[in-house]
Amino acid sequence: MHHLLAKEVIQINQRASRDNEESVMQHLEELRRVIIISILSTFATAGACWFISDPVLRILLEPITNKGYDVIYIGVTEAIMTKIKLAFFLGFLASLPVTLWQFWGFIIPALHKLERIYFTFFILFSFLLFMGGVAFGFIVVFRMCVNLLLNYGGSELMPMLTIGKYVSFALNFLLPFGLVFELPLASFFLAKLGMISYRTMVKARKIAILASVVIASALVASPDIFSVLLMAAPMYLLYEISASIVRVVEWLACRKQAGKTYNVKATFKNLLHKIRHRGTMTE
Repeated sequence: MHHLLAKEVIQINQRASRDNEESVMQHLEELRRVIIISILSTFATAGACWFISDPVLRILLEPITNKGYDVIYIGVTEAIMTKIKLAFFLGFLASLPVTLWQFWGFIIPALHKLERIYFTFFILFSFLLFMGGVAFGFIVVFRMCVNLLLNYGGSELMPMLTIGKYVSFALNFLLPFGLVFELPLASFFLAKLGMISYRTMVKARKIAILASVVIASALVASPDIFSVLLMAAPMYLLYEISASIVRVVEWLACRKQAGKTYNVKATFKNLLHKIRHRGTMTE
Protein backbone atom coordinates (compact mmCIF):
# COMPACT_ATOMS: atom_id res chain seq x y z
CA MET A 1 0.00 0.00 0.00
CA HIS A 2 2.75 2.45 0.99
CA HIS A 3 4.76 1.35 -2.04
CA LEU A 4 1.88 2.16 -4.41
CA LEU A 5 1.30 5.54 -2.74
CA ALA A 6 4.97 6.48 -3.04
CA LYS A 7 4.96 5.43 -6.68
CA GLU A 8 1.94 7.67 -7.41
CA VAL A 9 3.60 10.61 -5.68
CA ILE A 10 6.74 10.11 -7.78
CA GLN A 11 4.67 9.99 -10.97
CA ILE A 12 2.79 13.17 -10.00
CA ASN A 13 6.09 14.96 -9.31
CA GLN A 14 7.50 13.79 -12.64
CA ARG A 15 4.43 15.07 -14.53
CA ALA A 16 4.62 18.42 -12.71
CA SER A 17 8.32 18.68 -13.55
CA ARG A 18 7.63 17.97 -17.23
CA ASP A 19 4.82 20.55 -17.26
CA ASN A 20 7.14 23.16 -15.72
CA GLU A 21 9.86 22.39 -18.27
CA GLU A 22 7.36 22.68 -21.12
CA SER A 23 6.08 25.99 -19.71
CA VAL A 24 9.62 27.38 -19.47
CA MET A 25 10.40 26.25 -23.01
CA GLN A 26 7.21 27.87 -24.29
CA HIS A 27 8.12 31.17 -22.62
CA LEU A 28 11.64 31.03 -24.02
CA GLU A 29 10.27 30.30 -27.48
CA GLU A 30 7.86 33.23 -27.17
CA LEU A 31 10.70 35.50 -26.00
CA ARG A 32 12.80 34.35 -28.95
CA ARG A 33 9.94 35.24 -31.31
CA VAL A 34 9.59 38.71 -29.72
CA ILE A 35 13.32 39.40 -30.09
CA ILE A 36 13.43 38.21 -33.71
CA ILE A 37 10.40 40.32 -34.71
CA SER A 38 11.86 43.38 -32.96
CA ILE A 39 15.22 42.98 -34.72
CA LEU A 40 13.60 42.37 -38.12
CA SER A 41 11.34 45.41 -37.69
CA THR A 42 14.38 47.55 -36.83
CA PHE A 43 16.25 46.39 -39.94
CA ALA A 44 13.16 46.87 -42.13
CA THR A 45 12.48 50.39 -40.89
CA ALA A 46 16.19 51.22 -41.13
CA GLY A 47 16.08 50.21 -44.80
CA ALA A 48 13.07 52.45 -45.34
CA CYS A 49 14.70 55.31 -43.43
CA TRP A 50 17.73 55.11 -45.72
CA PHE A 51 15.69 56.98 -48.34
CA ILE A 52 15.01 59.87 -45.95
CA SER A 53 18.49 59.98 -44.43
CA ASP A 54 19.57 62.88 -46.66
CA PRO A 55 16.77 65.28 -45.55
CA VAL A 56 17.31 64.29 -41.92
CA LEU A 57 21.05 64.81 -42.32
CA ARG A 58 20.43 68.31 -43.68
CA ILE A 59 18.34 69.08 -40.58
CA LEU A 60 21.07 67.74 -38.29
CA LEU A 61 23.65 69.90 -40.08
CA GLU A 62 21.62 73.12 -39.81
CA PRO A 63 23.46 74.38 -36.67
CA ILE A 64 26.67 74.25 -38.73
CA THR A 65 25.48 75.19 -42.22
CA ASN A 66 23.51 78.17 -40.90
CA LYS A 67 26.81 79.63 -39.66
CA GLY A 68 28.41 79.17 -43.09
CA TYR A 69 30.66 76.23 -42.20
CA ASP A 70 31.23 73.22 -44.43
CA VAL A 71 31.32 69.57 -43.39
CA ILE A 72 33.83 67.16 -44.90
CA TYR A 73 34.66 63.48 -44.81
CA ILE A 74 38.23 62.18 -44.77
CA GLY A 75 37.67 58.46 -45.29
CA VAL A 76 36.49 56.62 -48.39
CA THR A 77 33.71 54.82 -46.47
CA GLU A 78 32.99 57.58 -43.94
CA ALA A 79 30.06 59.12 -45.82
CA ILE A 80 28.20 55.87 -46.50
CA MET A 81 28.86 54.47 -43.02
CA THR A 82 27.53 57.69 -41.51
CA LYS A 83 24.33 57.40 -43.55
CA ILE A 84 23.95 53.76 -42.50
CA LYS A 85 24.39 54.75 -38.84
CA LEU A 86 21.82 57.51 -39.20
CA ALA A 87 19.40 55.17 -41.00
CA PHE A 88 19.65 52.62 -38.17
CA PHE A 89 19.07 55.32 -35.57
CA LEU A 90 15.96 56.48 -37.41
CA GLY A 91 14.91 52.85 -37.89
CA PHE A 92 15.27 52.24 -34.17
CA LEU A 93 13.00 55.20 -33.42
CA ALA A 94 10.48 54.20 -36.10
CA SER A 95 10.35 50.56 -34.95
CA LEU A 96 9.90 51.42 -31.26
CA PRO A 97 6.09 51.00 -31.44
CA VAL A 98 6.53 47.50 -32.88
CA THR A 99 9.17 46.57 -30.30
CA LEU A 100 7.11 47.90 -27.40
CA TRP A 101 3.99 46.18 -28.76
CA GLN A 102 5.84 42.84 -28.86
CA PHE A 103 7.13 43.40 -25.35
CA TRP A 104 3.61 44.30 -24.21
CA GLY A 105 2.18 41.12 -25.72
CA PHE A 106 4.84 39.01 -24.00
CA ILE A 107 4.28 40.45 -20.51
CA ILE A 108 0.53 41.15 -20.47
CA PRO A 109 -0.75 37.52 -20.07
CA ALA A 110 1.01 37.23 -16.69
CA LEU A 111 -0.64 40.35 -15.25
CA HIS A 112 -3.96 40.94 -13.53
CA LYS A 113 -6.60 43.32 -14.89
CA LEU A 114 -5.45 46.43 -12.99
CA GLU A 115 -1.80 45.60 -13.65
CA ARG A 116 -2.57 45.32 -17.38
CA ILE A 117 -4.04 48.82 -17.39
CA TYR A 118 -0.98 50.25 -15.61
CA PHE A 119 1.41 48.40 -17.89
CA THR A 120 -0.43 49.55 -21.02
CA PHE A 121 -0.18 53.18 -19.89
CA PHE A 122 3.48 52.61 -19.03
CA ILE A 123 4.26 51.36 -22.56
CA LEU A 124 2.31 54.19 -24.22
CA PHE A 125 3.78 57.02 -22.16
CA SER A 126 7.30 55.59 -22.27
CA PHE A 127 7.22 55.83 -26.07
CA LEU A 128 5.80 59.36 -26.04
CA LEU A 129 8.30 60.55 -23.43
CA PHE A 130 11.25 58.99 -25.24
CA MET A 131 10.33 60.63 -28.54
CA GLY A 132 9.59 63.90 -26.76
CA GLY A 133 13.00 63.77 -25.07
CA VAL A 134 14.82 63.27 -28.37
CA ALA A 135 12.85 66.10 -29.98
CA PHE A 136 13.45 68.44 -27.02
CA GLY A 137 17.14 67.59 -26.99
CA PHE A 138 17.54 68.52 -30.65
CA ILE A 139 15.24 71.54 -30.90
CA VAL A 140 16.17 73.24 -27.63
CA VAL A 141 19.52 72.02 -26.29
CA PHE A 142 21.52 70.58 -29.20
CA ARG A 143 21.37 73.67 -31.41
CA MET A 144 22.37 76.00 -28.58
CA CYS A 145 25.15 73.67 -27.47
CA VAL A 146 26.64 73.43 -30.98
CA ASN A 147 26.53 77.21 -31.37
CA LEU A 148 28.29 77.70 -28.05
CA LEU A 149 30.96 75.14 -28.88
CA LEU A 150 31.61 76.67 -32.30
CA ASN A 151 31.84 80.17 -30.85
CA TYR A 152 34.33 78.86 -28.31
CA GLY A 153 36.93 78.53 -31.07
CA GLY A 154 36.88 82.24 -31.74
CA SER A 155 37.57 84.00 -35.04
CA GLU A 156 41.18 82.83 -35.23
CA LEU A 157 40.31 79.13 -35.61
CA MET A 158 38.42 77.64 -38.55
CA PRO A 159 36.48 74.45 -37.75
CA MET A 160 37.00 71.47 -40.06
CA LEU A 161 34.21 69.13 -39.03
CA THR A 162 33.97 65.60 -40.38
CA ILE A 163 30.55 64.16 -41.03
CA GLY A 164 31.23 60.93 -39.15
CA LYS A 165 32.28 62.54 -35.90
CA TYR A 166 29.55 65.18 -36.07
CA VAL A 167 26.72 62.65 -36.57
CA SER A 168 28.14 60.40 -33.84
CA PHE A 169 28.24 63.40 -31.51
CA ALA A 170 24.64 64.30 -32.41
CA LEU A 171 23.27 60.78 -31.87
CA ASN A 172 25.19 60.29 -28.62
CA PHE A 173 23.85 63.66 -27.50
CA LEU A 174 20.18 63.03 -28.35
CA LEU A 175 19.75 59.43 -27.22
CA PRO A 176 20.36 60.15 -23.50
CA PHE A 177 17.65 62.83 -23.60
CA GLY A 178 15.14 60.20 -24.63
CA LEU A 179 16.25 57.99 -21.74
CA VAL A 180 16.31 60.80 -19.17
CA PHE A 181 12.77 61.84 -20.11
CA GLU A 182 11.64 58.40 -18.87
CA LEU A 183 12.59 59.42 -15.31
CA PRO A 184 9.20 60.93 -14.31
CA LEU A 185 7.34 57.87 -15.56
CA ALA A 186 9.74 55.47 -13.83
CA SER A 187 9.46 57.50 -10.62
CA PHE A 188 5.67 57.33 -10.73
CA PHE A 189 5.57 53.54 -10.98
CA LEU A 190 8.37 53.06 -8.44
CA ALA A 191 6.43 55.28 -6.03
CA LYS A 192 3.27 53.27 -6.65
CA LEU A 193 5.24 50.14 -5.76
CA GLY A 194 6.62 51.79 -2.64
CA MET A 195 10.23 51.44 -3.77
CA ILE A 196 11.09 55.15 -3.54
CA SER A 197 9.81 58.05 -1.45
CA TYR A 198 9.81 61.82 -1.68
CA ARG A 199 12.06 62.09 1.39
CA THR A 200 14.64 59.82 -0.25
CA MET A 201 14.64 61.89 -3.44
CA VAL A 202 15.02 65.12 -1.45
CA LYS A 203 18.03 63.70 0.41
CA ALA A 204 19.56 62.62 -2.92
CA ARG A 205 19.37 66.08 -4.52
CA LYS A 206 23.10 66.74 -4.19
CA ILE A 207 23.84 63.38 -5.78
CA ALA A 208 21.38 64.15 -8.59
CA ILE A 209 23.10 67.49 -9.30
CA LEU A 210 26.50 65.83 -9.36
CA ALA A 211 25.27 62.98 -11.57
CA SER A 212 23.67 65.45 -14.01
CA VAL A 213 26.90 67.44 -14.35
CA VAL A 214 29.05 64.30 -14.72
CA ILE A 215 26.78 62.78 -17.38
CA ALA A 216 26.57 66.08 -19.25
CA SER A 217 30.37 66.47 -19.13
CA ALA A 218 30.85 62.97 -20.53
CA LEU A 219 28.38 63.53 -23.37
CA VAL A 220 29.41 67.06 -24.36
CA ALA A 221 33.14 66.40 -23.87
CA SER A 222 33.93 70.11 -23.78
CA PRO A 223 35.81 72.33 -21.32
CA ASP A 224 33.11 74.96 -21.80
CA ILE A 225 31.11 74.95 -18.56
CA PHE A 226 28.13 76.71 -20.19
CA SER A 227 27.62 73.86 -22.67
CA VAL A 228 27.80 71.33 -19.84
CA LEU A 229 25.29 73.26 -17.74
CA LEU A 230 23.03 73.65 -20.76
CA MET A 231 22.68 69.88 -20.89
CA ALA A 232 22.77 69.23 -17.15
CA ALA A 233 19.97 71.72 -16.34
CA PRO A 234 17.15 69.79 -18.11
CA MET A 235 18.34 66.55 -16.48
CA TYR A 236 18.13 67.99 -12.99
CA LEU A 237 14.82 69.70 -13.78
CA LEU A 238 13.39 66.29 -14.71
CA TYR A 239 14.65 64.97 -11.38
CA GLU A 240 12.74 67.69 -9.53
CA ILE A 241 9.62 66.96 -11.59
CA SER A 242 9.98 63.28 -10.71
CA ALA A 243 10.29 64.15 -7.01
CA SER A 244 7.08 66.21 -7.24
CA ILE A 245 5.30 63.29 -8.93
CA VAL A 246 6.42 60.97 -6.12
CA ARG A 247 5.10 63.46 -3.57
CA VAL A 248 1.70 63.57 -5.27
CA VAL A 249 1.55 59.75 -5.37
CA GLU A 250 2.32 59.57 -1.64
CA TRP A 251 -0.31 62.24 -0.90
CA LEU A 252 -2.98 60.33 -2.81
CA ALA A 253 -1.98 57.11 -1.05
CA CYS A 254 -2.32 58.79 2.37
CA ARG A 255 -5.77 60.11 1.48
CA LYS A 256 -6.81 56.65 0.34
CA GLN A 257 -5.63 55.10 3.61
CA ALA A 258 -7.55 57.74 5.53
CA GLY A 259 -10.73 56.80 3.66
CA LYS A 260 -10.73 59.91 1.52
CA THR A 261 -10.72 59.95 -2.26
CA TYR A 262 -9.65 62.68 -4.60
CA ASN A 263 -12.44 63.36 -7.08
CA VAL A 264 -10.95 65.12 -10.10
CA LYS A 265 -14.35 65.74 -11.70
CA ALA A 266 -15.78 67.35 -8.56
CA THR A 267 -12.69 69.51 -8.14
CA PHE A 268 -12.94 70.70 -11.74
CA LYS A 269 -16.65 71.52 -11.30
CA ASN A 270 -15.92 73.50 -8.12
CA LEU A 271 -13.19 75.44 -9.93
CA LEU A 272 -15.55 76.32 -12.79
CA HIS A 273 -18.23 77.35 -10.29
CA LYS A 274 -15.78 79.69 -8.52
CA ILE A 275 -14.70 81.23 -11.82
CA ARG A 276 -18.31 81.83 -12.88
CA HIS A 277 -19.16 83.24 -9.44
CA ARG A 278 -16.26 85.70 -9.64
CA GLY A 279 -17.37 86.65 -13.15
CA THR A 280 -20.88 87.50 -11.95
CA MET A 281 -19.44 89.45 -9.00
CA THR A 282 -17.31 91.62 -11.30
CA GLU A 283 -20.29 92.30 -13.56
